[in-house]
Amino acid sequence: MEMSLEKYKGIHPGLILDRELKKRNLKKGPFALSLPEYPQTINEITKGRRGLTPEISLKIDRALGFEEGTMFLLQAYYAIKLEQQKDQFKLRPDLHVIRKILFWDTDISKIDWQKQYRSVIQRIFERGNDQEKKEILNFYGEEKVKEVTGRSSVSGNSLPVLGHKKLN
Repeated sequence: MEMSLEKYKGIHPGLILDRELKKRNLKKGPFALSLPEYPQTINEITKGRRGLTPEISLKIDRALGFEEGTMFLLQAYYAIKLEQQKDQFKLRPDLHVIRKILFWDTDISKIDWQKQYRSVIQRIFERGNDQEKKEILNFYGEEKVKEVTGRSSVSGNSLPVLGHKKLN
């Protein structure tokens, strides 16, 4: 089989292995024993629950006639895709930086950081310290912070509480 790696980048190599075994009418159990590997190991790999080690990937490459390193390269591409997704979809800011006392009236673990971004940004910029503000600025980005606070910097310390103007 001639593989175009571009076509398979980011797909778990176990899914590709499963497809290839079906295409060749090979059962997972006997294939695993021919490597020799435990059938459970190959089953977990083909279901995408387990990654490939260099040792197993070389065995699979040899058994299926792939160029050496093909399956492990697919594993590397899959790992890269997972890491990129983590960066893209960071679910919440670093809670080690943000004091829980700022969210005294709610369970901080149940905050939907995407849907409730306005109230989170407002609360941190009203009551938080500079470190907490920097974390929120990094998490949401300058555009969202500016949308809520009217500014995109951490200094200047706080938002006016309840919109009251300071009297001279």
